[in-house]
Parts: sequence; C-alpha cells; structure tokens
Amino acid sequence: MRESARVTVARIVRPHGRRGEVAAEILTDFPDRMCHLSAAELWDGRSDPRHVAILSCWLSQSRGGQAILQIEGSNCITDAKKLVGLQVQIPLTKRAPLPPGSYYISDLIGCEVCEKEGAGVGLVRDVLVTGENIAGTPLLAVDSRQGEILIPLAQEICAHVDTEARRIEVVLPEGLRNLNK
Repeated sequence: MRESARVTVARIVRPHGRRGEVAAEILTDFPDRMCHLSAAELWDGRSDPRHVAILSCWLSQSRGGQAILQIEGSNCITDAKKLVGLQVQIPLTKRAPLPPGSYYISDLIGCEVCEKEGAGVGLVRDVLVTGENIAGTPLLAVDSRQGEILIPLAQEICAHVDTEARRIEVVLPEGLRNLNK
C-alpha cells in the first residue's frame, strides 16, 4: 500500500446534543456508507491516529448535511468538544468500489503521465473538477518540465489508466502541450 493507507471521509465540526455525539462534515461522495461504519481512525494531522468504535451514525440534513456520530468513549459534551477538528478516516481498502473507468482522485495524484510512444509528460499534481470545461470532464494538472499542463481525463486522451502501477498513458491532441505557454 501507499504511504497513507487511510482516507478521510469526514471531519468533526462540533458536539451534537448532550450525550457525547458529534456532528461531522461529510467528505465523501458516498455519505450513506458512513451509517455502516463500525470503526474508524481519528486523526489530528500530527500524531498517530487513534482507533475508535463507531456506536451509531445517522445523516442529518441540517447545515448542508452532516453525519451525526456516537463514538465509543464520548459520553458528554466535554468529551465531544475534545473531538472537534479530528478527521474520521477509514482504510483505503474499505472505500466504495467504483465502476470501470472511474477513479478516486487520491489514486490519480502522483501518477506518471506518459505518451503512448513512451515519452514522459510529467506527474499528476492535482485533479480539477470544475464542471466548466467540455462536458464537465475533470482535468489532470500535470507538472512537466515545461510547466503545468492541463489534460482532460477523457477516454480518448487518457488511453490507459493504471492506478496500481501509478501510470497514465495519454494520446495528447495536437497543441495541448503548448496551450499554457
């Protein structure tokens, strides 16, 4: 597995009620899966994560939609306040399966981008999902020797994506390399 074998699915934002429950900002495209968590890691971004049991979870529609979690050991408002700011993480292996041709952004970042003929283009630094380009196609922000290149994550351009090998083979349209110069 890669360096971080966990993914953040929520961030605790405030206590909820008087019994130690917390409200968490949902950071996953699959919020319903939050209700099926039985355990998670709580991480502050600095020290080692702490494994906890999730006793219950339900989704609230207030405040734009939040997960309300009852975490083992959090039994009052004072306990819940200590959890504010922590990330709720799960192992990468527990992520929801995606349909063929779909990828997690975290799996694309760091991939080597090469042309089908073998010429190296650069490394994926970020994935931009703006919806403002053609058909809302995400863009790979690739750091190359010539600077940043934005490559549409379209099947016609990204001919082969192998997240396990950390490699994306592309067929770049004429002029794309020079578009940002």
